[in-house]
This record gives sequence, structure tokens and C-alpha cells, in this order.
Amino acid sequence: MLSSLMNLLRACWLPSSDNIVHSNSDSAGRREGLLWYKDLGHHMNGEFSMAVVQANNLLEDQSQIESGPLSLLESGPFGTFIGVYDGHGGPEASNYIYDNLFQHLKRFTTEQQSMSSDVIKKAFQATEEGFISLVAKQWQMNPQIAAVGSCCLVGVICGGTLYTANLGDSRAVLGRLVQATEEVVAVQLSAEHNVSIEAVRREMQSLHPDDSHIVVLKHNVWRVKGLMQVSRSIGDAYLKKAEFNREPLYAKFRLREPFNRPILSCEPSISMHELRPQDQFIIFASDGLWEHLSNQQAVDIIRTHPHHGSAKRLVKAAMQDAAKKREMRYSDLKDIDRGIRRHFHDDITVIVVFLDSNLVSRASSVRGPTTSLRGRGVILPKKSLALCAPPA
Repeated sequence: MLSSLMNLLRACWLPSSDNIVHSNSDSAGRREGLLWYKDLGHHMNGEFSMAVVQANNLLEDQSQIESGPLSLLESGPFGTFIGVYDGHGGPEASNYIYDNLFQHLKRFTTEQQSMSSDVIKKAFQATEEGFISLVAKQWQMNPQIAAVGSCCLVGVICGGTLYTANLGDSRAVLGRLVQATEEVVAVQLSAEHNVSIEAVRREMQSLHPDDSHIVVLKHNVWRVKGLMQVSRSIGDAYLKKAEFNREPLYAKFRLREPFNRPILSCEPSISMHELRPQDQFIIFASDGLWEHLSNQQAVDIIRTHPHHGSAKRLVKAAMQDAAKKREMRYSDLKDIDRGIRRHFHDDITVIVVFLDSNLVSRASSVRGPTTSLRGRGVILPKKSLALCAPPA
């Protein structure tokens, strides 16, 4: 049975990932089939490792790490910005966030002359407004962009404080050393907005008391209006403005009943954490990782191995679990190309940020090394043919 399935999948591999050009530039990261990774780099507060594996035909995850100035002022503040943007419905929203969110954050930090939760909230709001404006401009030519959105997870390390902001179901997990036992325990920093969580369902029901179908169990999965699992996002204009929930949007996205206020929210959950010497590292990852690894499993993998290659190690552990669930070999899963790969796991993005307590404790006015890196998908020849259709 499995061999028949593999033969069917191989018939859809055109082109195969063997045709992908492998990059040997470590500064820009490396590629290994559908996996892109940066084994180790440096940011102002320590080291980092980064990896992305593509499952969708077009990569819907985007990610970045920016270390150095967090404003447009020469006086700072300085620090490190981490972003993981897990798109859905297409790559447009996550690409837009990559292009704009950090720039908005720098602008608002300049205006306030300091980093704060308010600065981050304003940057999220400006990014949302910009993307909705883009949807309005493209509505006539490309109405389906109204059904494109993205989760958005951000971390900012500045002046010894870690700010974590989240929309959707990506996750940030801290590895904290317990000195009495020398164990490293997992501490989840981000709040998630997925209606599979009972508290999130109750929140949606309290916000929409007149709508008995605000959350629906469909094919054994809880979904907002039977459509989406996340209750907060950037984009998804069709569930925020009624003007985009009509023809020519595809019928499967259109609601039967009208609505006069947004169904989804773009307001992030933001937390502040004063970093301490026992705080060892932070894992920022899209839900593609957390579908396969628990918080503590991920922390244990990082704790028991060298920093070098940490993010890639987590991605491979998730893929090994995905293969095991399908009773197939990891080596066979690795050979399945983009599009078809989405039947087995989602796009997975991981950024592991290691914390050097001596560097973390420095004032935000101290200038450090500048780093700017974007997580990447595969580069395929221009004459690539379309793959077999990915799952709906």
C-alpha cells in the first residue's frame, strides 16, 4: 500500500527537488532540497539558528531576524527583532508583513524614542491597515486576495526586556535553567488564538453573542464560521469587512448572513518579560513545528545539542514525527516535492535565539553588530511545471 502511494507521488514530481540550486553561501543560509537553513549567526544579544522547510507549492511562511537599530535615530534604541509570519490562502499577506512590519516598528519607535508594547501594537495595526488597503486596490482584478491572511509572531529584545506579540497560533517558548536541578524547562511566552482551544472559543462566543454559529465543529475541527481555525490575523479581509464578502469572491468563502463588525481581530496579545541569567534561549516557530513537538520536547532537543544547527534539528525532528505518523521512512518523506508535501506536513519555520546574559544586560543605547536575514523557500527553474494540486 505504501509503495503504491510512493509511486503515485513520484509521478507528480516534476520537477524534482534534485533540480533545485543549492547555495553554498553560509552568510545567506544554505539549502538542502526543500529545507533552507542558517546553522549559526550572531545577533546583539547572543547567537541564533534559523530553518524553513517548504511544504506548500508556494511558501506561505515568511520570517526574519533584524539586529541593530530599532529606530531611525542614531541614538537607538538598539536590539533584536524576530518575526515569524505563517500565511494562509496564499503568500501575499506574509510577504506584505515581511516588507512592512519592521519598518513600521522603527517608525513608531522613532516617534516615541523608546521601545514599548504600544509601539508594537501600533506597528501591527499599521501593517493590517496597509494590507487591507492593498486588498481594496486589487479587489477588481484579484478578488481572491480578500481570503488571504497570516498569523504573526514577533519578539523584540531591547534593554534587557523581551516583548512577545502574537496573532494566531505560532508560538514562542523560552528555555529556562532551573539551577537547583540543572534542568531546562519550557515556558510558553505567547498566547495563541486558535478556536481548538476552549478559552478562545468562549472568547469568540462572548464577542459575538448574537451569532450561535460563530464557532462551528466541521469535520471534527473547530473553525470560525466553519472556515478558519485562528481568531486573529493580519488580512483575511473577507471576515473583517462585509464589502469583501461578496461576489466575485469564491462561494466557499462567502457567508450566507451579513455581518456589520469584524469577525476576526488584528489585535495582538503582547507580553513583557525581564530577561534573567537563567533564561537560556527562545524558540520562535510556526504551528507546523508545534503540531509535531511539545514545548518541552523542543526545549530538550536544543538543550542537549550544540547551538550550531539547532533550528534545522527541530525541523527534522518534526518531519521525522510526520513520517512516523504516516508509517513511512523519513528519507521517503524528504524526497516528496512541494505541493504534494503539504499532505504530510505544513510549512515549518523555526528561529532559535540564544541569550548571552552579559550582552542582554547592556543598555539599549549600546550599538552592537548589525544582522538582517530572511528565511527562504526553494528556488526552482523558471520552466518548472505545475505540480499535482495541493490539498484544499
